[in-house]
Amino acid sequence: MKAALHSRRRSASRSLRTALCSAAVSLVPMLAHADTTLYVANVGGSNEQMYRQKIIPAFEKAHNVKIVYVAGNSSDTLAKLQAQKGHQQINVAVMDDGPMYQAMQLGLCAKVDDAPVMKDLYPLAKLGPTAVGVGMVATGIGYNEEAFKKLGLPAPDSWQVLTDKRLKGKLGVPPITNTYGLHTLVMLARLNGGGEKNIDPGFTAMTKQVAPDVLSWAPTPGEMDGLMQAGDVILAPYGSGRAVALQNTGFPLKFVYPKEGGVALQVGACAVAENAQPQLSQQFIQFLLSPDIQAVQAPGDRPWTGQPDRHADARGRGPCAVRPRADRQADRDGLDHGQSAPRGMDRALEPIGRTLSDAST
Repeated sequence: MKAALHSRRRSASRSLRTALCSAAVSLVPMLAHADTTLYVANVGGSNEQMYRQKIIPAFEKAHNVKIVYVAGNSSDTLAKLQAQKGHQQINVAVMDDGPMYQAMQLGLCAKVDDAPVMKDLYPLAKLGPTAVGVGMVATGIGYNEEAFKKLGLPAPDSWQVLTDKRLKGKLGVPPITNTYGLHTLVMLARLNGGGEKNIDPGFTAMTKQVAPDVLSWAPTPGEMDGLMQAGDVILAPYGSGRAVALQNTGFPLKFVYPKEGGVALQVGACAVAENAQPQLSQQFIQFLLSPDIQAVQAPGDRPWTGQPDRHADARGRGPCAVRPRADRQADRDGLDHGQSAPRGMDRALEPIGRTLSDAST
């Protein structure tokens, strides 16, 4: 009797040990997955939705990693990188070109690893040894076409429309902590005899001619979209990519490259210096440059909106980085006007991010 009882106890003990071991083994992949997290800082809004739905899941599956998307304006991301220097929580930073150049100058970005995809980049996308361009958009003017027709206003074609008194109380302008707002300030400076390195005429025009008529200085693109959709704002400086997203909702937004020129805005990416996941950070950037992911970022049937139609539908929020396969046979093939830029990119879309960064230092 005692022997039988002892045998049953040993059997139960073995079963318990087996069950515990099996449970422990089954937890290993889950723990490994939970322990590997990549923090990617990028802008919010429609761009965040695209990343969450079409980009992040594929990378997570391929690399058995969890990505945390840290949404915020580029200036906010730069401030976080500066505050966390030496104890970085962000692994990959995706920012507009101006803040990205500042991050590079401050030593916040690690050297870009060499990889086959880097050989396929347009020269324009090679921002420097520590960052690469992953997309290109442009800053211009967005307006509510139906509202303009109801008010009998002509379609805008110039940055000067921001000073039109008929728009009083219906005008939105992003603050200069937002790249679209900073570009607007630069264009106002240029229209008044200044420029990136002589910005005072821009501040004068902004404060005296534009500000009195502004309803909202919405700090994020999402807030500006909301004001547009509510009918409170009928015109504002806009990015071409944001315009695409709003147009896709059915809203009657028209996007204009002003006759004085739009402003090219390159989106850059870098692996944050001294971050906890250096290899994964580099792999994520290479993933963003892969042809499939570049195609995800370039909806529509062409990568660029041509200058001849200034009242375009703003198709094409990227890519700028990777050359089409046919263009890789020769460095200059596919480049217009002798410029290091993708085919179809008009000279009126002038990149000013590096100049702004230089002027601020």
